[in-house]
Amino acid sequence: MGAASSGSGPGPPQGRAVGSWVRALLRRSGSVQGPVPVPGLAVATEEPPFPGWPLPQLVSLFLPEFPVRPSARQQQLKILGLVAKGSFGTILKVLDCGREKVCAVKVVPKVEVLRRDTLKQCKEEVSIQRQVRHPFVHGLGDSWQGQRHLFIMCTYCSTGDLHALWRAAGRFTEATVRLFAAELVLVLVYLHDLGIVHRDVKMENILLDERGHLKLADFGLSRHLRCGERAHTICGTLQYMAPEVLSGGPYSHAADWWSLGVLLFALASGEFPVPPARDHVAMLERVKESSYASPPALSPALGRLLAELLCHNPLRRLRYLHHFQDHPFFRGLAFDAELLQKDPVAVAVAPRPTEQPLPDPTTFDDFDCDLTAAPPNRPWPG
Repeated sequence: MGAASSGSGPGPPQGRAVGSWVRALLRRSGSVQGPVPVPGLAVATEEPPFPGWPLPQLVSLFLPEFPVRPSARQQQLKILGLVAKGSFGTILKVLDCGREKVCAVKVVPKVEVLRRDTLKQCKEEVSIQRQVRHPFVHGLGDSWQGQRHLFIMCTYCSTGDLHALWRAAGRFTEATVRLFAAELVLVLVYLHDLGIVHRDVKMENILLDERGHLKLADFGLSRHLRCGERAHTICGTLQYMAPEVLSGGPYSHAADWWSLGVLLFALASGEFPVPPARDHVAMLERVKESSYASPPALSPALGRLLAELLCHNPLRRLRYLHHFQDHPFFRGLAFDAELLQKDPVAVAVAPRPTEQPLPDPTTFDDFDCDLTAAPPNRPWPG
């Protein structure tokens, strides 16, 4: 914690005044009106924060996954444009002037992390992505924190995600589905061998490189599951959730294989096997009622693969590498990442729409403020 301290004043007594400054921070942003639970911290209601203490404590909460970054290093990053904006944060396109490389930076307000009680999840996302090194995983770069925001840098993919490509194509040939499936099988086997369950395998979380190969991204819902351990949190995207996830568990890494089955069904047929529902209860009923029969246009080998992934009993799903290596749908295909990447994928991969640069590119040093709003007279590029 010493690295996060500032000044030589006395530190706060253990467990005192933590709740006060957290609530003050959230009220200042208009986020909450009542008490805010912060896991692992005692809550005090009557005492104000010690002078000069709240900022270091707000820093130390996010250590060590989000170190404090020297301002000189921040000034080497110039914001080029806006990639995406969601309820939990903003993704910016930036130029790393020191390395002369374009990257993407996910910017998450600390107040949102505390308001949503996702501190542990946010730190685990970074911890997992630092552990993972695979050709078909979207690479994580640096991560750090400012006064009010967390920053996660990663590779910038100019060609967008698989969902956008699927929407444009309608559906893919079985040869393309076979290649995409093999790449995703390799990365899921790799993650599961590390004890990591992704929990949000879907087209929107799969990016494409300039040659059309896949990069699994967004580990925000991922977690480690030890051998024999089970999860119970209902999370993910409804149309991709396995029945055991929709019912509240227990579930294991096998849930990812169900999600892969849903994804491959949609890629090959042009539609999802089950339409979306309003909530997980209604979705579970639809999943139970569906036969998940493959469209007649699909080959018997692909139909068999989908049936063996979309199996209600997780113990009977395909889940080991040799299951796929021996499967008729993959006959003649080598499950080798280097060989799979040798040739470009035979689908049209269009780059993202050209982003207009900011009139005067601004360094991050000017932007540790409310990044959810456009700076005055500097509209975000579309």
